[in-house]
Amino acid sequence: MKVVETPLAGLLMLEPTVHRDERGWFVETWRQDRYAAHGLPDFVQDNWSRSAGNVLRGLHFEIDDPQDQLVYVTAGRVFDVAVDLRPGSPTFGRWHGEELSADNARQMFLPGGFAHGFCVLDDFANVHYKCTRTYRAGNEGGVVWNDPEIGIRWPVENPVIKPRDAAFPRLAALGPATLPRPRREGAG
Repeated sequence: MKVVETPLAGLLMLEPTVHRDERGWFVETWRQDRYAAHGLPDFVQDNWSRSAGNVLRGLHFEIDDPQDQLVYVTAGRVFDVAVDLRPGSPTFGRWHGEELSADNARQMFLPGGFAHGFCVLDDFANVHYKCTRTYRAGNEGGVVWNDPEIGIRWPVENPVIKPRDAAFPRLAALGPATLPRPRREGAG
């Protein structure tokens, strides 16, 4: 597996080894010992999202004790985006995007404190993500997908967006109580 650092500290692109032959291919999407050797955590929940073409989901994050996530696609293609929302980070408010697809088998690792979103580039896409914390209703936050201050260059025009996602505030409107807050050492 190849691990590629991005311009945002902690945000990684992973390129698992793909074993190809005339029948197709095989890839390990998660193997605890190999991923741990690269500093990745254990995961406790798997999620699967299926979205139609031109759908844009995000930008979502957890407020208290945010999840780390490992994101990959098993059908179709998406443009996957992470925005650094870690208070005090030198890259706060910056974004990084990559194409993830069933064909390239690439994965994005987002440490807690990043907002996450994606748009579908094919007729549909299956997006899978492993999480280090289980879902907790009421612990969700968001930033509007087209915040000009962040300036994400989405590769779709007129995306299909859930009204809740379209109503998220701009980054400038978020304060300490609504930004991701990592777990304090020793906190229960």
